[in-house]
Amino acid sequence: MVKRTGEKYEAIINAAVKVIAEYGYHNAQVSKIAREAKVADGTIYLYFENKDDVLISVFREKMGSFISKVEKQLLEVESPIERLYHLIHLHLNQFEKNRELAIVMQIELRQSNPEVREGISKILKRYTDVIDQVIAQGIEKGCFRSDVDIRLVRRMIFGTLDETVSSWIMNDYKYSLLEQIDEIHRLFIQGIGK
Repeated sequence: MVKRTGEKYEAIINAAVKVIAEYGYHNAQVSKIAREAKVADGTIYLYFENKDDVLISVFREKMGSFISKVEKQLLEVESPIERLYHLIHLHLNQFEKNRELAIVMQIELRQSNPEVREGISKILKRYTDVIDQVIAQGIEKGCFRSDVDIRLVRRMIFGTLDETVSSWIMNDYKYSLLEQIDEIHRLFIQGIGK
């Protein structure tokens, strides 16, 4: 059983983000990750089964921490319309502040094998559940139309945010993600609002 805590574990996770963003997943050798984390190559295997496990763990740790932050902060917002705005802001802000993480999440994870995709799907489900809750609360409180399909709206929201970040990366960060928030929010509200 591998360890999933401690300073070295966190150092390896952070190093993996940096190395994978710079070299791409397939060229991100374990030795490069170890060197960046300032640990011996063998130390990686005390914490991870293999390189795929490193990538899944990066997603689990970084996305899991982000989802926890979103869940906590959305509890402090009463209006479903404002919750949706807050969700958009948190999502785009997360990546604008960390371009390396954006590259790993948006590009490298998509080029991975089925085992990695399966490993991240459980974590991603937790995030889509948060989006579903925002939509359901909006319907319940009469802010959003009652005839919308929650799953379809969730795909629309997640897909838009996902594509916005991917396009930003592909365009070499030429604009601010945060400048997109108001327009994205307005389009969503026009589509699902009453």
